[in-house]
Amino acid sequence: MTPDPDDSPADRAGTDDAAEMARLGLDPDEFTDADGLEPGDDEFGGDGSGGGLAVPVLAVVGRPNVGKSTLVNRLIGRREAVVQDIPGVTRDRVAYDALWNGRRFTLVDTGGWEPDATGLQAAVAAQAEMAIRTADAVLLVVDASVGATTTDEAVARVLRRSDRPVLLAATKVDDDRLTSDTAALWRLGLGEPHAVSGLHGRGSGDLLDAVLAALPETPREDLGTGPGGPRRVALVGKPNVGKSSLLNQVSGEVRSVVHDVAGTTVDPVDSLVELDGQVWRFVDTAGLRKRVKTASGMEFYASLRTQAAIEAAEVAVVLIDASEPIAEQDQRVITMVEEAGRALVLVFNKWDLVDEDRRLAMKRELERDLVRVRWAEYVNVSALTGRSVSKIAPALRTALASWDRRVPTGRLNGWLADVVAATPPPVRGGKQPKILFATQAATRPPTFVLFTSGFLEAGYRRFLERRLREEFGFTGSPIRMSVRVREKRERKR
Repeated sequence: MTPDPDDSPADRAGTDDAAEMARLGLDPDEFTDADGLEPGDDEFGGDGSGGGLAVPVLAVVGRPNVGKSTLVNRLIGRREAVVQDIPGVTRDRVAYDALWNGRRFTLVDTGGWEPDATGLQAAVAAQAEMAIRTADAVLLVVDASVGATTTDEAVARVLRRSDRPVLLAATKVDDDRLTSDTAALWRLGLGEPHAVSGLHGRGSGDLLDAVLAALPETPREDLGTGPGGPRRVALVGKPNVGKSSLLNQVSGEVRSVVHDVAGTTVDPVDSLVELDGQVWRFVDTAGLRKRVKTASGMEFYASLRTQAAIEAAEVAVVLIDASEPIAEQDQRVITMVEEAGRALVLVFNKWDLVDEDRRLAMKRELERDLVRVRWAEYVNVSALTGRSVSKIAPALRTALASWDRRVPTGRLNGWLADVVAATPPPVRGGKQPKILFATQAATRPPTFVLFTSGFLEAGYRRFLERRLREEFGFTGSPIRMSVRVREKRERKR
């Protein structure tokens, strides 16, 4: 039979597997789903391509605690931006995908902008200014219940000098009594103030219409990510391990706020970065705490968004502080990535602080604490000095190539026959189980299904996984192995 050119590789593999099982006299319906996976089930789905189409960018700016993140959640139609009744929760510039009347655009939420800020707030203000320079249009948010403050007037003066279209939103207009107060905002010189309520949605539709009118059809700057879109990378790790510093180092500019205070990053920060000649989509996430129950308020929601960032990524870069012993938080983060089935690169940061004694101690820790992820890619770097940062891109490519790899069914079964002949499965209940057929059911992560005459012990499955890696590689990618046991047939009388 000639294969349909429109069929995906997974579809063709599934068809070939069914034909091969029929040739061997095996009926798939005779096997029970011991682990609940069917051949052809691809947990991640798709081909790893992002949208690929460049869309215009709208930057949302304003002084702290005027309701920017609440308005952002209303405009994108979902609760993504972390919101709390404390000024300064948002610190980085965070990008979200938005859709209105059939048009897509990127909405960038920024930290509170104060022109005379110092310390951490100065770094936050710098992020807002960077967002304005890279956006196609700007939305200034002002608290209508307070009116235009001196800070709002200072921000408006800067925006009037920019060459970007500027929209003015008066938030917290929850009823008609405050509508008349928005007229005073005309004096900012930014045109008509749009009265909205981020909490109740009042006026958000009219504001979105105005946003679409101000945005160009295509962005001013196109990064040229290609038709497949950039590969998605999640930067994860415990608080203050250097995730934001590493993102700033690989991007060559300040993308994330860096400060000595642990937990500076709250929202996942989405950045397109060119690294080693390839564009990647890096997501800097909030540090994960020791226990979920210790997190409250914005920390709790940030941990949920970190989990979502891992799920949305294709490969996770887990940062570990090389100058300190491997902690329980590090183990938890690695477990989250492994359970999500994502490719894994372990990056040991702060290598400039590691002496000879620490190197020896670290070798023992790796053998003791990370023995279950020997298959991961390892890179030693210093985000502060830039040492060996260039090695991250090759490690990402290796891990993703393993994550995408598919082993032909014929080659897999030939290899498996040799392995089983040399080391057969252990006897169970007086009978030795036989492996009748094997196939790779999915990629991303590589998932193998074994059709057997009896249950295979967990130890033997781990043995098969080790031998599978020795033969086919899969460096940097988890492997899942499912067993389907043939049901016992009733004897005919």
